[in-house]
Amino acid sequence: MKYNFNEIVQRDNTNSIKYDFANRRGKPEGLLPLWVADMDFKTPAPVVEALVEKSKHGIFGYSEGGQDYFFTLKDWFKTRFDWNIQPEWLVTTPGVVYAIATAIRGLTQVGDSIIIQQPVYYPFADTITINERKLVVNQLVYDNGRYSIDFADFENKIIDNGVKIFILCNPHNPVGRVWTREELVRLGDICLKHGVTVIADEIHQDFIYPGHKHLVFADLKPEFLGITITCTAPSKTFNLAGLQVSNIFIENKEIKRKFKIEMKKGGYNEINIMGIVACMAAYSKGRKWLEELKTYLGENLDFIRAFLNEQLPQVKLIEPEGTYLIWLDFSELRLSEEQLEDLIINQAGLWLDAGTMFGAGGDGFQRINIAAPRLILEQALTQLERAINEK
Repeated sequence: MKYNFNEIVQRDNTNSIKYDFANRRGKPEGLLPLWVADMDFKTPAPVVEALVEKSKHGIFGYSEGGQDYFFTLKDWFKTRFDWNIQPEWLVTTPGVVYAIATAIRGLTQVGDSIIIQQPVYYPFADTITINERKLVVNQLVYDNGRYSIDFADFENKIIDNGVKIFILCNPHNPVGRVWTREELVRLGDICLKHGVTVIADEIHQDFIYPGHKHLVFADLKPEFLGITITCTAPSKTFNLAGLQVSNIFIENKEIKRKFKIEMKKGGYNEINIMGIVACMAAYSKGRKWLEELKTYLGENLDFIRAFLNEQLPQVKLIEPEGTYLIWLDFSELRLSEEQLEDLIINQAGLWLDAGTMFGAGGDGFQRINIAAPRLILEQALTQLERAINEK
């Protein structure tokens, strides 16, 4: 490989929420952090170089992406997903969660129902409830190490609760499913039938394992395009979350109008100039880095799978189809949630994401971020093995 993903980068005392603020988040100091979706790899050199050059310019005024920014996005989505985006669809925001919150406020009223598929990325539920909307859950079905959708329950919940919005997570965080064409079309047809707007969180779309393919939900049927807010960002792909830039695509003019009015109510107008620069550099010059990263992540996954099979058979890997966030089943240990947390934190010295954070169906699970040098993963699994064997 051209790039060295085994390099361990010192991240302590860099204002990293992953490394520097354990106490603020109710954790003891000194834990090995493998929780938030923040990679322990440096972003590609061309991105760093572009940021340095912009810094040398010395002026950081109000900014927005121009025509060259859009054409960079257009090339990325066409070559990777065969999706032909249009300039009038694009709205830039500082993040996907911000965009979801904006859509919720702009398209629904207090008390309206929004459906999600738990266990799922926890800000979905938080954003719904803090905005005083009703949370409706279509729980994923877990059977023999794989997750599927209960479509009858999904439709019944929409009807019974008068659901206005469905937040789709694809690839799904944390269970790792990359939904198939058949699954996505069934979901979309139900939403069309009942007048439900879809917010498609596709932020992990660049991390798909062999044998699977990411399909842009809005592109599966012409009718889906008109009911969908597609949320994307370079942040997960190139480790740019701190630069706060995301690209939201809305074809429906009325939905886009309401979305932009809600943005104005929040006083938000321009995105971070460094986010613009980084996004363009990453999408235009970071492809080779990304392909090597995906190879390395696949090797990390192989390492984890072998370690668990040989040394920790009590912990089951839910085979991921996408993302670098791995879902582990600890249920064979027969521990309460308090006991499992004590095992992970106080005995193993790890900071993972407890499954309960992700809502219904999360009991007995933990989410681990494998986007780290292999030595770090080896250390983490060794600490976990020692803690379980000493139990």
